[in-house]
Amino acid sequence: MPEGDTVWRLAQRLHDALAGQPLTRCDLRVPQLATVDLTGRTVLDVVPRGKHLLTRVEGGLTLHSHLRVDGAWKIYAPAERWSGGPAHQIRAILGTDRRTAVGYRLPVLDLLRTAEESRVVGHLGPDLLGPDWDAAEALRRLLAAPERPLGEALLDQRNLAGIGNVYKSELCFLLRASPWLPIGDLPAPERAPALAKKLLEANKRRPARTTTPSARPDRRLWVYGRAGRPCARCGTAVRTADQGSPADERVTYWCPTCQPDRPDGAADAPR
Repeated sequence: MPEGDTVWRLAQRLHDALAGQPLTRCDLRVPQLATVDLTGRTVLDVVPRGKHLLTRVEGGLTLHSHLRVDGAWKIYAPAERWSGGPAHQIRAILGTDRRTAVGYRLPVLDLLRTAEESRVVGHLGPDLLGPDWDAAEALRRLLAAPERPLGEALLDQRNLAGIGNVYKSELCFLLRASPWLPIGDLPAPERAPALAKKLLEANKRRPARTTTPSARPDRRLWVYGRAGRPCARCGTAVRTADQGSPADERVTYWCPTCQPDRPDGAADAPR
């Protein structure tokens, strides 16, 4: 699933392609929007909110989309061949005289009043890449359930918006803490939102996500995607395990040496 930095870059690209231009084509291929036609309305803005995209158009309307795992927005020049997938996977077409944005396999697509955007993003915590980032509020939300495992707390968009599975694992590694450590036991917990903010800001303009000092493609991440390979810091084999409730379960990567289970030595991580 795309994470906050990826969605931020996509929003910038969509904004540059569409904003300030009237729509010359609008085709929304989901049942609830089949009769909607935004042709003639000017696109005002494309705004990222965590992992959500808000495309605001003239007349006080917002087209809300979320990519989840398989969705994608592709941008094409007028004569360019569309290559994002077969036609039956297209869910949205927004065209201007200059560019056409095509949404493929979008699992979430709905239209609402701009004044009512809180209906779809109001549950989110502070946006790590948003203009209204609030570190104190993010920390308050993270610590509201002190017994919750660190990895699960970081991934919960109601705490802070924009972290996905890659950043979850990388943040736990950089914090030198087990993903199963109760977040209330994390020393200096204010480091968590501060480091998350630093990482996403550093990566929002990079084509390849990097959390290490290395520019090598196989060394850009500390633990994510490195199951069974030596930890770049200590040489211990990186481990994986599923984490979270059955509905929200994700694979977590960690180094059992660099990330001790708990400061008091108690063992919470899977064995």
